[in-house]
Amino acid sequence: MDGRDELPGYLADVPQTGHIYGRLSYNRRSKCWTIKGEPCVTEMAKRLFPGSARRRGEARFTANRRIIGEVNWLMLRYPLEIAERDRALWARSLEEAREHARRRELAQRLPVRSTPPPGTFCGELREFQKEGLSFLLANPRALLADEMGLGKTVQALACLAATGDFPALLVVPPHLVRNWEAETARFLRIDGRPPRIHVIRGLTPKPLPEADVYIIHYLLLRGWKKTLPELGFRAVVFDEMQELRRAGTEKYSAASLLAERCERVIGLSGTPIYNRGAEIWNVVNILDFHCLGDWESFTREWCDGYGNHIVRDPALLGDHLRREGLILRRTKEEVLAELPPKRRLVQEIDTDDRVYRELMRPVMELLGSLSALHPDAKERALLEERISAGERQATGIAKAPFVAAFVRALLDSGEKVLLFAHHHAVMDIYKKELSAYKPVFITGRETQEGKDRAVTRFMGGETDLCVVSLRSASGLNLQRASCVVFGELDWSPAVHSQAEDRAHRIGQKDSILCYYLVAPQGSDRDMQDALGLKVSQFVALMGDRAPDMLDAQHAQTAAKAHIEAMLRQYSDASETRNT
Repeated sequence: MDGRDELPGYLADVPQTGHIYGRLSYNRRSKCWTIKGEPCVTEMAKRLFPGSARRRGEARFTANRRIIGEVNWLMLRYPLEIAERDRALWARSLEEAREHARRRELAQRLPVRSTPPPGTFCGELREFQKEGLSFLLANPRALLADEMGLGKTVQALACLAATGDFPALLVVPPHLVRNWEAETARFLRIDGRPPRIHVIRGLTPKPLPEADVYIIHYLLLRGWKKTLPELGFRAVVFDEMQELRRAGTEKYSAASLLAERCERVIGLSGTPIYNRGAEIWNVVNILDFHCLGDWESFTREWCDGYGNHIVRDPALLGDHLRREGLILRRTKEEVLAELPPKRRLVQEIDTDDRVYRELMRPVMELLGSLSALHPDAKERALLEERISAGERQATGIAKAPFVAAFVRALLDSGEKVLLFAHHHAVMDIYKKELSAYKPVFITGRETQEGKDRAVTRFMGGETDLCVVSLRSASGLNLQRASCVVFGELDWSPAVHSQAEDRAHRIGQKDSILCYYLVAPQGSDRDMQDALGLKVSQFVALMGDRAPDMLDAQHAQTAAKAHIEAMLRQYSDASETRNT
């Protein structure tokens, strides 16, 4: 089969000769095809497709590409008359089913490597990411389930760039709204210009400005349930799609209605669920309604019995989903040859603006003192140190709950995480937010015995989360970690390199992913620049060496420059208020 000229037998044209067993028509209200005919054909349909069962003498089929093929197969045995007003629609639907079969056949031949058209995408895809793009192009309604750190975001954006499916809606977790906004602006180009992006806020629907890409987080879906399906989105991307693993909620219902109205539906999740049937059925049902049959027939055949939630053979279900073009998953081990030993990724994270403003009030008072009093060099140095420390702590505390949410997603996907921070107040928030994961702490507050016990518990697999103070990492061997997360930053590049090397040790064969979580306000931006880190790139610009005198001078100079910039902004704001 070449994927173009030949088709599976069940998609052949139905002969219009011989006995006609009934009538096929399209119900525009319920968006399904309906067979009304002799008992032999309707009874056969209900036996073969339990989800089609309705009243006596009638069977209904959801109008999607897979089911259209099955109806055509049934009609090869039991020819049906197609209602005159629906003949053109049936012809189009059947051709879409055939095209879907062709694309599915091509997708089975991976690796196929696609790239977006020039001028639409500003980035470089690795070879396995090009294969992921090919899969998404061949399967308009599918789940990309690569492990975390393999670039699902960039593959989804590359797909939008390649298809031009705008306006598009991105549905994301609350703590990733800013990151998706930044990634979209960085990677997409539309007619040679940056994309127009609008972040939807609030539960109450209101008129939206014209844009190419809209972003909303899951908690708002219920308020926009009736509005979003009517806004004409051509594509929707559900990031962390396991958020939709439970049906029966307003969030799930809103997502289902939205997906039904979009031509392209892309799900992203590093934690696909095969063993709990209820959850995987719910997820893929958003992608393609009843592609695994109705809930009753799915649990009866795939699970341990009617209504049971446990899939009997997860591997078999996974193979079926892959063959059907519904899911693609690559693990880090499978693409390790394409990955550098250590990858650094800067990711924007949200913050609590109210908390930040409250914590910055005493810092701004100190800044006013620095501006008005003209202290001597020694006193000035002390004030600058207090200002810098106060702002860093305000930044760290304001973003701490969002850092915890990010780390929670890593842990849920099976990663072993080192979480680095600087302030005890910040680490106390991590302890509370992540208590369910039984984290261990190496913060400088523990005795040597407590520190050794924390290392033993992490390395022995008793916990997958170790929280470490940035300046307490020297000499530690924590190479069981697969991810390093910097919830707070330091002015010193070498301090970060030393922290990374707690996981990336001699003998480590894995590719370590180092996340730098950067807040949009506070000290993070200038610290990011001082560290030489570029947003959204796997980079290795920092020197892999221990801190020395030169590094300390660099950090001190960068911190002082930041204080001077704050002072200028404060002075400018004061002048504006006084004029």
